[in-house]
Amino acid sequence: MVDESSDNALRGRDLAGLGGLLAGSVIAGMVIGYLVDDAAGSSPVGVLVGIGFGIVAGAVGFWLKVRAALRG
Repeated sequence: MVDESSDNALRGRDLAGLGGLLAGSVIAGMVIGYLVDDAAGSSPVGVLVGIGFGIVAGAVGFWLKVRAALRG
């Protein structure tokens, strides 16, 4: 268990930021996919691909931020 007073502990604000990162990346991917669908006339394909890219981008960003926080 990580000591609360250590430098590399994840605090509540850090965890809230990670949640915002995940949610924001999925929502941004969905919006971009919707705009692509609207321009191309392809109904659910762009939204689904956008959500997929958003999930991958959020997971990579999450991993990078947690790794940086734990390294100090």
